[in-house]
Amino acid sequence: MEQADEAAVALAQAGDEDAFRSLVERHSRAIFRLAFRMTGNEQDAEDVVQEAFLRAHQRLRQFESRANFGTWLHRVAVNCALDFLRVRRRHDTGREEIDTVGADGTRPLPAEDPAPDRLLFGAEVQEKVAAVLAGLAPKERAAFVLRHFEEMSIEDISRTMGVRADAAKNSIFRAVRKLRKELEPMIS
Repeated sequence: MEQADEAAVALAQAGDEDAFRSLVERHSRAIFRLAFRMTGNEQDAEDVVQEAFLRAHQRLRQFESRANFGTWLHRVAVNCALDFLRVRRRHDTGREEIDTVGADGTRPLPAEDPAPDRLLFGAEVQEKVAAVLAGLAPKERAAFVLRHFEEMSIEDISRTMGVRADAAKNSIFRAVRKLRKELEPMIS
């Protein structure tokens, strides 16, 4: 896939809109999953995805071919999601953010068939996990989502978030510690 990305990026940088469209099609699902897990809302995730691809298109000429396009695009999407969350926090402090929760602690991605692991957890645990994730600092949530949902390496997370590897590890550690602290009474 990386070679296909390289070829499509080169064509898109030369002005080929069909090549950029193929990049959007290839990466939109992963970027939506990331945005959804960070925002907790389908409409907000769609807005973040749209903004991420718009920024990527505008800045495509700045992309250096020695980098991985997928990692670069994830970084753009994380930055868009963090910007969105900052604005939402400023303007929407009283809004109820969690209304439906998936078993993995986030609101479920729209899907025709729920994954079996989502069916195993009780609603109370789901709500608690979602509430804890929603309460994490945006960078902690981003690092946690990239590590545990997107299964990225620490190096990729640090590149995606534009931080040192130890800062990425620290954000993940803080998020996990907060989740454990809040969930411990429910599992004991």
